[in-house]
This record gives sequence, structure tokens and C-alpha cells, in this order.
Amino acid sequence: MATADLLAAPVDARRPGRPRVGHIAFLNCLPLYYGLVHDGALLDMDLTRGTPTELNRRLLEGDLDVAPISSVEYLRNADDLLLLPDLTVSCDGPVQSIALAGRVPPAALDGRRVALTTTSATSQVLTRIILEERYGVVPEYSACPPDLERMLATADAALLIGDPALHVLWRPPAGLDVTDLGAEWHALTGQAMVFAVWAVRREYAARAPQLVAEVLDAFRRSLAYSLEEVRNIARAAARWESLPADVLETYFRTLRFEFGPRYRAGLREFARRAVAHGALDRVPDLEFFAPPGA
Repeated sequence: MATADLLAAPVDARRPGRPRVGHIAFLNCLPLYYGLVHDGALLDMDLTRGTPTELNRRLLEGDLDVAPISSVEYLRNADDLLLLPDLTVSCDGPVQSIALAGRVPPAALDGRRVALTTTSATSQVLTRIILEERYGVVPEYSACPPDLERMLATADAALLIGDPALHVLWRPPAGLDVTDLGAEWHALTGQAMVFAVWAVRREYAARAPQLVAEVLDAFRRSLAYSLEEVRNIARAAARWESLPADVLETYFRTLRFEFGPRYRAGLREFARRAVAHGALDRVPDLEFFAPPGA
């Protein structure tokens, strides 16, 4: 089939059985997906964009085979999922895209209302850990869509993630105290923080291990390419984002995407504290997908 015919064909007719793969629709995942366009790997998967919360639900309901998933949702559903090695959205210090913006500093939030964005389960739990353990305050929490003005209309502080948080941390609105929760986690624990992992449904990994291995390999190639092209990716992203290329380059270089021992330890520490706060029932073992022949 010619390329033009391939692109014009109905999705189901193009490549039956292609893995259904999730894509976080935030700038923080651009380095993981940019290279997929470069080497044509997107033609080998059905890609679905969404917020972390949307992708969590679709992966757990079986609408996706492989997807990024909030760390806390992976930990809650580890019996049904396998982790992909080498892939996370993490930080080891400031993250620049997880922010608590308030009319008062975090230490003054005891008994006050804090609006938590509905787009990230991990960051909701992280906020509770930071406020209650680092600052000794117990606010009244509510879940809200990620609109800072509306959130602060009914609350004293608001949790934002992704692109909205990046903008707020870059240029804090007048009169607001803005806190980077990646930096706060590091100050509290000394650990790296893993916000999202990539996971595959266990039943799909058993049924199509070679396809999962190909998806993993495509992401590894994409990330390696993108890390070499960070400056160019930032310049390209600045064409459609209201952030300068130098700010985006710094952000992409701040993020971590690896899943080595330090990041696994950070995820276990987050799980342990989440259990202590009643957000998890237990700390599960971290079980990884093993490509055939590995």
C-alpha cells in the first residue's frame, strides 16, 4: 500500500492489532514523544492524548494497552500492571511544573481550604504529604478543575500541575506565594520524586510481549534522540507555547525520565508515606516488564 493510501485508510484497516498507547498532553512528556515523530514509530501504534487522570482511567479500564499512569494509581493497581523499565516523569529537586499557589505561605494553611487539581492523583497525595509533614498543617481539601482564578475563588491555595503550573512558577501572579512541590519533596525526604510511570496491562504483556517490547524500544530511541536535541525541541515548542525557548530548555533539562535505583527508591518512599496518609493500602513490589529474550 502506498504511503498516501496508508494515511487515507480507516484507522482499523491500517495496522490491525497496533498497540493502544497513551500520551500525556503536557509539555513534560514532549521529550518522550518528540522522537517518535522523527523515526516514524507513531505509525506502529494508536496514540491517545489525555490528562494523567484520563489516561489512568483508560489504562485501568482496558481502553489502552500501554500508557503513562500517575505513580499513586500504579501503586494502587500494581496487581494488574507491569512497569516499563527506563521511563518515568520525575525530578530530583525542583520540577517546575507541580506548584502550590496560595494567598498565604504553606505554613499558614492549617484549617484553610486548598483546591487540588483533578488532573493528577499523585500530586494530590504529594501535596498532603508536604503540607502535613513538612509544614505541620492540615488544610481542608477539595478537588477542582485546573483553573487558578476559579480555584482561588473558593480556596486559599491551589495545586496546579503541567503547563499551568509551569506558567505560574515562571511568572508568579502578584500577591501569590508559589511553591515548587518537587523541591519541597526533596527538602523533606532527600529523595527523587517519581510523578508518573509507564505501565502495560499484565494480560496484554502476556498476549503480545513482542509488541510491548517494540513500544518500549521506540520510547527508548525517542528519549535518546530528544535528549540530544533539547535545544531544538525547546525552540520548536516555543512557536506554539507562550514561554520563551530558553525557559523551555531549562525545564526539559530539569526533568528526569530515568528509572534507575535512586528513582525506584524515591517511588518506594512515596508509597510508604502515602500508606501512612491513608492514600494506599500497602507498598507493592515494583514488577517490571521483561522483553522476550532479555
